[in-house]
Amino acid sequence: MNPTRQPNDTPGDTPIRQAAEELRTLRDLLRFTVSYFNRSDLFLGHGLPTAYDEAAYLILHTLHLSADQLEPFMDATLTRNERDQILRIIERRVNEKIPVAYLAHEAWLGDFNFYVDERVLIPRSFIAELLQDHLAPWVMDPYDIGTALDLCTGSGCLAILLAHAFEQAQIDAVDISSDALDVASINVRNYDLMNRIGLIQSDLFAELQGKRYDLIISNPPYVNAASMAMLPEEYHHEPSVALAGGSDGLDIIRRIFKEAAHHLTEDGLLIMEIGHNQAEVERAFPQLPCTWLETSSGDQFVLMVRSGDLPA
Repeated sequence: MNPTRQPNDTPGDTPIRQAAEELRTLRDLLRFTVSYFNRSDLFLGHGLPTAYDEAAYLILHTLHLSADQLEPFMDATLTRNERDQILRIIERRVNEKIPVAYLAHEAWLGDFNFYVDERVLIPRSFIAELLQDHLAPWVMDPYDIGTALDLCTGSGCLAILLAHAFEQAQIDAVDISSDALDVASINVRNYDLMNRIGLIQSDLFAELQGKRYDLIISNPPYVNAASMAMLPEEYHHEPSVALAGGSDGLDIIRRIFKEAAHHLTEDGLLIMEIGHNQAEVERAFPQLPCTWLETSSGDQFVLMVRSGDLPA
């Protein structure tokens, strides 16, 4: 069934047309949008947990209002143009299944916001949580990190968080996609970090010969083939090259393990997000002493390996 047409709609009418004709205030539009989202086949998996959160965010963003400005304007009457803009964007969310971040060209990790479009994954990473505490206790002194690498950087979000967590570090941000690096360059410029973050197009370590780092972080493609085949429509807007990790999800992870030791300093650390692949990693690398780092969702999603424990 087309989600914009319900059995009780008046012939010739749609919920969007009725809303345009009958609704007037921000409160009206918010209530309508939440109801519209709730009865539509939407997947909420890109940072905002509920239909209400998505509705409020899209409406406030369209009206150029911040998140703390909802209540003061709830009963404000919208202009026809404002109402039409909101209804167009929520109709795209429902009909095209475009994630909110792509509609707004904005995504958040903690207190940091980033420009995004369909050339990059929508930022989401447990590594971002760990960087809030400067990777303590695994990094005892943030000033000990002089060089760092963000492998598979995408939008550049983790490289930017690295730069804030380790203020003395020079950082390389690597991605195979030139399109992704174009987006990353926007974010690096927005945070005025051009002198500290170098963007490099490379198939993993291929263009990094001779370079070594005190810290390598990576949120690589790790979705296995079976899961790729079942992804909701929203994920089809994201670049598949940044998601697909091969039949078992470990294609890129294997390559990183194989090569990382050649690019870490003697006491360097590799920190990598691996999704739901803990059992597969432990089965494929039974001799590798991985430390599993605690995140808000458990200790099975991010691993750490010391330089000396990686294959030489």
